[in-house]
Amino acid sequence: MPRSRGGGRGRGGQEAGRAELVSRSLQSAQHCLAGRDFGTAYAHYLLVLSLAPELRDDVKETFQYTLLKWAEELDSLNRVQDLFGCYEQALELFPDDEVICNSIGEHLFRMGFRDEAAGYFHKAVKLNPDYIDAKENFYRVANWLVERWHFIMLNDIKRNMTYHSAIQKVVRLGCKTVLDIGAGTGILSMFAKNAGAHRVYACELSKTMYELACDIVAANKMETGIKLLHMKSLDIAVPKHIPERLGVQDIAGVHLPASVKFQSPAYSSVDFEETIEPYTTEKMSRVPGGYLPLTESFETMTVNFNNLQELKSLATRNPHQLSIPVIREGVLDAIIVWFVLQLDDEHSLSTSPHEETCWEQAVYPVQNLPDYFVKPGDLVMMEVSCLDCYLRIQNIRILNADRGMDVERGSNKNEEESLVLGSEAELCSALASLQTSKPDEVRQTCTLESTEIALLNNVPYHEGFKAAMRKVLTSLTPDKQLQIMDVEGLGGEVNSGNAQDGSALPDPLYVLDVSEGFSILPIIAGMLGPVKPYSSVEKEQHRLTLDLISEANHFPRDTLEFWLRRVEDDGAVLQRPKSDKLWGIIILDVIEPSGLIQQEMMEKAAISRCLLQSGGKIFPQYVLMLGMLVESQTLVEENAVQGTEPTLGLNIAPFINQFQVPVRVFLDLSTLPCIPLSKPTELLRLDLMNPYLNNSNREVKVKICKSGQVTAIPFWYHVYLDEDISLDTSSETSHWKQAAVVLENPISVEIGQEVVLSIQHHKNNISITVKQ
Repeated sequence: MPRSRGGGRGRGGQEAGRAELVSRSLQSAQHCLAGRDFGTAYAHYLLVLSLAPELRDDVKETFQYTLLKWAEELDSLNRVQDLFGCYEQALELFPDDEVICNSIGEHLFRMGFRDEAAGYFHKAVKLNPDYIDAKENFYRVANWLVERWHFIMLNDIKRNMTYHSAIQKVVRLGCKTVLDIGAGTGILSMFAKNAGAHRVYACELSKTMYELACDIVAANKMETGIKLLHMKSLDIAVPKHIPERLGVQDIAGVHLPASVKFQSPAYSSVDFEETIEPYTTEKMSRVPGGYLPLTESFETMTVNFNNLQELKSLATRNPHQLSIPVIREGVLDAIIVWFVLQLDDEHSLSTSPHEETCWEQAVYPVQNLPDYFVKPGDLVMMEVSCLDCYLRIQNIRILNADRGMDVERGSNKNEEESLVLGSEAELCSALASLQTSKPDEVRQTCTLESTEIALLNNVPYHEGFKAAMRKVLTSLTPDKQLQIMDVEGLGGEVNSGNAQDGSALPDPLYVLDVSEGFSILPIIAGMLGPVKPYSSVEKEQHRLTLDLISEANHFPRDTLEFWLRRVEDDGAVLQRPKSDKLWGIIILDVIEPSGLIQQEMMEKAAISRCLLQSGGKIFPQYVLMLGMLVESQTLVEENAVQGTEPTLGLNIAPFINQFQVPVRVFLDLSTLPCIPLSKPTELLRLDLMNPYLNNSNREVKVKICKSGQVTAIPFWYHVYLDEDISLDTSSETSHWKQAAVVLENPISVEIGQEVVLSIQHHKNNISITVKQ
C-alpha cells in the first residue's frame, strides 16, 4: 500500500490551528484592554506567550501594562495569593524584566516586607542601572536594610588592618577552618581566605546583606572558597550546613594531644625488610558518603610482562617521580590505585571504581601531613616504586601554587620540610606557616587497626558511655561525697591528696574496661570523679599512648592502671580486685567490628555479675538484635557461584560452593545494593545484667511490605548502656559494620504476607532460618 500522507497534512493543520488561536487571543486581549478587563486580557496574553514564545519582544510592553493594572486590581481586592501567583507566572516568561521586578518590590514594600522588596528593587537596578523608578525605590528602603555603621566600619582603615593582621596570624598558625558569624559584606571572610584558610563559612541573617555578600565575594573571585549561609548562627547544624566541627577535636571531653599520632598499619615504607602491605582495599563505589576525586586519573607504572629483563629489574629499579596537577579543592586523604590489564592489542580489563567489576581498589592512605588541603594549581608530587614485590607510593610532596612552596610530606625522611621559594619574603611566610605544625613534635606514634581508628572517631559512642558511667557513679556516691566530686572533668585530681576542707577523700570507685583493642573509656571514667580506672590494653605501645593522653588531660600519675600487669594469667582478665574491692562498672565488648556477637560474651557477663559491687553495672546492660528481609543480587553473587552460566558452562559451582558460609560480615547497609522487603524487626534480646530475660529460641513474625524475592536477612544491634542511652551499630557514625544471613534458595513473597523467622542463640552463635 502507498504510504499515507495524512500525518503531514495533520501537522500542517496543527500549525495553522495554532496560528489562528494565537491571532484570536491577541485580538481578544486587545478588546479586553479597551474595556479595562485586565484579568481576562492577562489570561489571553499568557496563552499567546505559551503558544508563541517568539512573540515575547513584540508584546512585552503591552503585557507589562496589563500585568501592572491587573496587579493593582488584585491588590485592591486583597487577593494576595493571586497577586503573587501572577507575578510568578510573569517572571517565568520574563525572568530578567526590570519593570516586573520593580513592581513586585512595590507591592512587597506596601505589605511591610522591606527586606524582600529591597531584593527586587536591587535586582531591577542591576538589570537596568538607568531605571529611575527602581533606583528611587531602592534608595528609599536602603537605610532600613543596610545600617550606616557598615559604611563607617568599612572606612575605618585602622580597624581593617588590625583585623587583617590578626586573621593572617591565626590562620598561619594552623587555624585553617573559619566561621564568620554576622558576616555583613564578607570582608573578614575574605581576609581569612586570602590568608590561606581552607574552608570559610560566612553566616548572615539579613537577606539583603547575604545577597550583597554573595555579589562581593563573587566579584573578588572567592565564591568557591567561601560558603555563605543565610540563616541564624544558632540554627547552624553539623554536618548539615558545616561538614565539620570547628576548633580542637576532643572525644567526650578527653583531649588528644598533638604529641600522639594515630596511624593504621597500612603505610609506605622503604625498609626492604618491611612486609606490611602499604595499602588497604575498598570497593570505592560503596564507600559511605562517596569520595571526591581531586586529580584526573594518571598512570603510575607500566609493566610489560613479556619483557623478562624488565620484570627482573622491576624490584630493584629506582623510584620514579610523578607530578600530578590538582583539579579540585579538597582534602587529600588517600591515593586510589587500580589496574588496566591489557590482555592483548584488542582486549583489556579495568579494575577502575567506575567499572562494574569484581575487583576492589587499592587505597594508599596519605599520612604525616601537617596540612592535607589542596586546591587547583597545586601539584601533588610522589615517588612510585615496586620494592619487595609491593607497588609503593611514598615521599608525597605538595607544590603549593600560592607560595611556590614544595613541602615534603612523606614519612621516610625524618619529616623534613623541603622549601622551593622564589624570594626571601616567601621563605619567611612559609616558615611562619609551618611553625606550629611540624611533624617532629610527635613523640609517640600509635599504630591502630582501621576499626580502632574508626572507633576513636565515633563521638556518639564515647559521649554515650560518658553519660551512662556518670549516672552509675553518681548513684554509687553518697550525697556528702558528691560535694567534692568534679563531675565536669577536673578529673583524677580528686583521687590523690585530701579534700580542700581537710576531710579524707572517699574511697575511689573501681572501673574495669575489658573491651577489645585500644580504648580511652578508662580515661573518660577517670574524669568523672573519685574513680580508679583500669585498662586491659595489651600492647605496650598502646599503654604508652594512654599514659600520654592521661598526662595531657592532667591526670595525676598512676591514676590509670593497666589491669593485665596485675594478672598473672593474661587469659584470666576478669578477676576480683585486690583487697576484695569490687567493681562499680565493668565494660565488655559485645559486638565485633565485623557485625557478629563477640566470642564468650555471655560467659564474661556471667563472671562480671559476680564481681560487681552493690549497685554496680555491666556495660552494655543489654543488646537488641534487629533485622529485615531484603532482596540483594549482590549478596547472592558474593556468597556463591550461581550455576554454570557465569563460568561459561564449566562445572565449578558445586566445588567452590562447599566453602560458602551462611553469614556475610563487614557489610555496610547504607551502600549495599538491596531492596528492603520488610521493615526492621526486633529479632533477639541479649541481657547481660538479667540473664533470666534471655530466650535462646524464639519465633518472630515479619510482615512483608514489598513483593519480591527474599535472598538475605541483614542484622545489626541496638546496644543499650542503660534504659535511656543506646548505640545503633548501623548508624552513620558507627565504627561497627553489619552482617547478613544469605539464604541458600530465594523465597518469593507478596506484600502483606507474614514470614516466620526462627531465631536460635547457643553460646556465641546465632542462627536465623525462614520457616516454610
